[in-house]
Amino acid sequence: MTTKASSIQQPLPCPGDAPSKARTRRFANKAFKICIFVHLYIGYSLLPDLPIGTAGLITATLLIALSSILVPYGTMARRFINNPKIVDLMVWLGSILMGGVSTLLILTIIRDLVFFVPALEAWRSESAVTVLTVTLLITAIGFINARRTAKVRHVNIRIKKLPKPLTGFSIAQITDIHVGSTIKGGYVQAIVNRVNGLNADLIAITGDVVDGTVERLKQHTSCLAELTATHGCYLVTGNHEYYSGAEEWITEFQRLGIIPLLNEHIVVDHKGGQLIVAGVNDYSATNRDPSETSAKLHGSDPLKALNGCPDKAPKVLLAHQPRSVAQAAKAGFDLQISGHTHGGQFWPWNFFVRLQQPYTAGLHQHGKLWLYISRGTGYWGPPKRFGVPSEITLIRLWPVE
Repeated sequence: MTTKASSIQQPLPCPGDAPSKARTRRFANKAFKICIFVHLYIGYSLLPDLPIGTAGLITATLLIALSSILVPYGTMARRFINNPKIVDLMVWLGSILMGGVSTLLILTIIRDLVFFVPALEAWRSESAVTVLTVTLLITAIGFINARRTAKVRHVNIRIKKLPKPLTGFSIAQITDIHVGSTIKGGYVQAIVNRVNGLNADLIAITGDVVDGTVERLKQHTSCLAELTATHGCYLVTGNHEYYSGAEEWITEFQRLGIIPLLNEHIVVDHKGGQLIVAGVNDYSATNRDPSETSAKLHGSDPLKALNGCPDKAPKVLLAHQPRSVAQAAKAGFDLQISGHTHGGQFWPWNFFVRLQQPYTAGLHQHGKLWLYISRGTGYWGPPKRFGVPSEITLIRLWPVE
């Protein structure tokens, strides 16, 4: 049996729900300038050394010019174009190119650094071909990895003073699906089927389910209503819900039978043992509106989420971003379950996540608090996962021996 600490909050006007076209256009223009620089650098470094002749050089130059346009404007096409089919095509092209160019840039930089050794200058032509070949191979492998249904990752976590009836209690976590132009209903349905096959005691969705409005995507998220677990399915908002109309999405998730936890908790009574499962709004929910009113309504507050909860029951926090961990530890939680980072999604960006988040992926201990960070169940932007597999996580709680 599961009881609520209080009635689930009604959706409230959310800050930054839909970026304006003007703001998006300014961002796209800045991104375009960066893309131009990146593409010019790659072209300058590789094209003179490729054995492709004059016709090949002209073709490659045109492809570079097209890519520099499609990467910024294609990936954000839904902000400028109303036709859904054209938007999806543009996003597919822009996203695939973004992933490929990202890898090509890194390999080109490595190649240029290698040529600081004069003895290797003779390998310029062969190395240019190798860089392109490896880029295509990594992009293809990354595409296959991203598009297949996430595998189940089993994680065992030992909790102090865990009531005996909660031994082996299971939480299925999905996160960062990013339903949008390249992730549709079939992809989501496969996730739902795999999660339901786990027969979990509780399902936790830790944000960034969508990239788009309810009107545009509800047919592709409708199968989330089929998620079943003994004690129900709970959700917390991610930053992308706030980009996509969080107020409307909270209402839609409720309609699907998914319970949003907005700085609040529920009490799970499992075979006579109690477990507190709390959720907080996204860590950055108020970034676009830092006013006192916005902070009061939407600020992420782990301590508030525990108001009125039983003191001795173990406490689990659902929080989209790992950055909530310091507040969660201070509030007295035993475990925090997060997503957001995608684990970096593909090499080498997994090494850069720590510049923005305290932890990248996997299980960590922060003081007395356990923190588990999923690598994500879908992907964002490039349909590409290389060296960082997606996951559906099955967490089991065990007492400390």
